[in-house]
Amino acid sequence: MPNFDLERAAGGRVAGVDEAGRGPLAGPVVAAAVVFAQPVPRRLASLIDDSKKLAPAEREAAFAALRAWPGAEIAVGAASVAEICQLNILHAAMLAMRRAVARLPTLPDLALIDGNRAPDLPCATRCVVGGDAKCLSIAAASIVAKVLRDRTMARLARRFPGYGWEANAGYPTEAHRNALHRLGPTHHHRSDFGTVRMLSAAHLVEVSAAD
Repeated sequence: MPNFDLERAAGGRVAGVDEAGRGPLAGPVVAAAVVFAQPVPRRLASLIDDSKKLAPAEREAAFAALRAWPGAEIAVGAASVAEICQLNILHAAMLAMRRAVARLPTLPDLALIDGNRAPDLPCATRCVVGGDAKCLSIAAASIVAKVLRDRTMARLARRFPGYGWEANAGYPTEAHRNALHRLGPTHHHRSDFGTVRMLSAAHLVEVSAAD
């Protein structure tokens, strides 16, 4: 389980920062920054883990507990599909992280970033590979980013049925790929991703053949 050792050792205001949505074929990339301004209650800490290890109901419960606890400062940023296509997914993820940190009520002294690349921030940064499984504030940020992104994709699924975004959140599942073949891409698909380009081209060929 993640713990608070890195934050405690650093001292001062420490933000954990993580993102969700680098791999999907559709939708934005979402980042979150979380500062624990008070010692985290044991019950809350027990709910927090790497978001990938938690079932959807567990993520939702942890998210609700984080939002309800006054000792957690939470901020969120995102980069749109257009920005992903313009900047590439890595730089768009960095942009989302910068936006999340900028929306915290006070700039942290240190930002702990999940992974091996850090965004350019107006505070000190430290990369923590596998940080969402090690560091409590990063794990909390991973939960916030994942829950909010999944909710975004579920809302989009109601407007663009057939792609299964309510279940796959835009990731390249077999059902999503089949829907791209059948329906073609939407403007929420990442047109510069090779899989979307390939499947979009295949869809156009199929439509032309049918005509």
